[in-house]
Amino acid sequence: MADQQQKATLRLCGPRGFCAGVDRAIQIVVLALKKYGAPVYVRHEIVHNRYVVEGLETRGAVFVEDLHQIPETEQPVIFSAHGVPKSVPEAASARNMLYLDATCPLVSKVHKQAMLHERRGRHVLLVGHKGHPEVIGTMGQLPDGAVTLVETPEDVDAFELPEDTGLGFVTQTTLSVDDTQDVIDRIHQKFPHVVAPAAESICYATTNRQQAVKAAAPGTDVFLVVGAPNSSNSKRLVEVAERAGATHAALVQNAGEIDWATFPEGDGLTIALSAGASAPEVLIEEIIETMRARFDLTIELAETTIEDEEFMVNRELRDVPLTAKDMAFVNGPA
Repeated sequence: MADQQQKATLRLCGPRGFCAGVDRAIQIVVLALKKYGAPVYVRHEIVHNRYVVEGLETRGAVFVEDLHQIPETEQPVIFSAHGVPKSVPEAASARNMLYLDATCPLVSKVHKQAMLHERRGRHVLLVGHKGHPEVIGTMGQLPDGAVTLVETPEDVDAFELPEDTGLGFVTQTTLSVDDTQDVIDRIHQKFPHVVAPAAESICYATTNRQQAVKAAAPGTDVFLVVGAPNSSNSKRLVEVAERAGATHAALVQNAGEIDWATFPEGDGLTIALSAGASAPEVLIEEIIETMRARFDLTIELAETTIEDEEFMVNRELRDVPLTAKDMAFVNGPA
């Protein structure tokens, strides 16, 4: 009976989950499968979420890490939402491959800002995490030696700029706003004449999700973030929750990964739930239903803004109809 269950309040963050760039990337794969049939090849995970990747695999998508893994074929290859170095489409063209670029438009904007710095004779500092696909893609837009990656204020301290060389910076889109500011402040302190990007590099979705987490975290006993272990923006949400006052914060990929031992006993339990930009709503709904079965649950919406951005898919795919049924594997039944 519900009255025998532990009473708990769930603060459900909004915005959460899919951003416009992720939604567009998944749509591109789904539409390509409808237009060209299976297989459709995808270089790297289209987004960092195994549920999404496995769902697309069942529909005929084949994920590879390098183009050389793709046999001679007339079927298309899709580049992931994280972006790729210039060498990748060049290699695809050299093999006469049909390719579709699913790079998030906000990542493409960072590429353009970095290239603008370089064209104007500036060395480029990229604030980001070494090895992340987005960082690899951004650095790969410029000639070797034209960009330096900095992750911390200490990296900035160690960087020396040749005399008579201009300097500009850009940032990875999925970083913690607070951590990035520390690095950017140090860049401005050491190099007062540095040129900032024309627009904020950290994407609106990253900022919005972090603001919602900050609003929900104070006084929270357990804060769950739905996301993959290799999802940068999801891991940043866990860090933001801990800094903003959550007693315990954890990243989970699904309801089965929840560690119930971290939930205090007794009524008055406060839980918060958010999701990284590559986590589908069906996983969030699964966790909510699991909590309803376990607790006498009251849900409060911790919504800080409403997102209505939409990014158009590639021109080659705009004549293909997209139905709710096509996307039900990530959005739930229509």
